[in-house]
Amino acid sequence: MRARIWGCRGSLPTPGEDTLRYGGNTSCVELELADGTLVVLDAGSGFRALGQQVASENPRPIHLCLTHLHLDHIEGLGFFAPIWRKETELHIWGPPSPVRGIQARVARYFSPPLFPMQLADVPAQLHFHDAPTRGWRIGSASIHADRVSHPGPTLGYRIEEDGAVLSYIPDHEPGLGRDLRRREPDWISGYDLAFGADVLIHDAQYSEAEYVSKLGWGHSSIADAVAFARVAGVKQLVLVHHDPLHADEDVDALGERAAELWGDEGTPPRPGFEGLELEL
Repeated sequence: MRARIWGCRGSLPTPGEDTLRYGGNTSCVELELADGTLVVLDAGSGFRALGQQVASENPRPIHLCLTHLHLDHIEGLGFFAPIWRKETELHIWGPPSPVRGIQARVARYFSPPLFPMQLADVPAQLHFHDAPTRGWRIGSASIHADRVSHPGPTLGYRIEEDGAVLSYIPDHEPGLGRDLRRREPDWISGYDLAFGADVLIHDAQYSEAEYVSKLGWGHSSIADAVAFARVAGVKQLVLVHHDPLHADEDVDALGERAAELWGDEGTPPRPGFEGLELEL
C-alpha cells in the first residue's frame, strides 16, 4: 500500500508564500493498493490536483472515503476532472445519518447557488454508500470505519492490507481537556482505529497554548495528538489538518514539539506535507 498526501491543511485552503513547504490544500490522501485499486481519503481542495493525474490514466473504479461532510473535506468534488466523464465509476463512502443519506447530503453542495451544476448533471457513474458499521473490503484491503469525536457525524478509517495498517483520523478531539494517558482505552475516541497502526495520519491543528481557547472545537492539540498515538501504540505519526493561520515556520515548531513529546523511542512524528509519500 502506498499513500500520498494531496492536501493536509485544515478548515480553509491557504495558498501563498507562507505555506509553500507544507501546502495550502485541504484534506485529501491517495492510497494505491497492491492490486492497483485506487482509494481516496477525503475530497478537499487537494482532490482537484489528484483528478488531473487520474484523468490522464486509463479509467478504473475509484473509491472515495469521506470522513465527514464539512466543506474542507468535500470542496474538491466538483473540480475532480474524472467525474465529468461518463466512463468514470466513482464509489463514495461516508458517515451514515438518521436524517439524510450520503447522496442527499452531497447533493446540497452540488446545487446553485453553492455550485453551478447539480448532482444530476454529473455524467460519471456515481455510487453512494453509507460506511458499514462492520468492516468491508475494497480491492485487496479491508476497511473499518468508526465514529470519532468531532462535530457532526464524523468517521475515522483503518485500512489493512497484507499485515500493514494505515489509520486516517484528520479531524479529531480525543482529549477534550483530559489526560489521555490516564484514561482506559475503551473510553478513548478512535482508539480501535489507531491501535498498533504502522502509520497514523492525525489531526494536530493547535499548539498547547492555542488549544486552551479551542476546547470542544473538534480538533487536537499537538500534545493530545502525540498522547493519542502513544496510547494506541502507533509506529509512525503524521501530523495533519494544519491551521489556516499557521505559516510553514509555525508547523515546523509544532513538529519539533511533537518530537520532543514523543521521546527517543521509535520514529519521531512528522508534519504532513503535499507530496509526502508513505510506503507500507
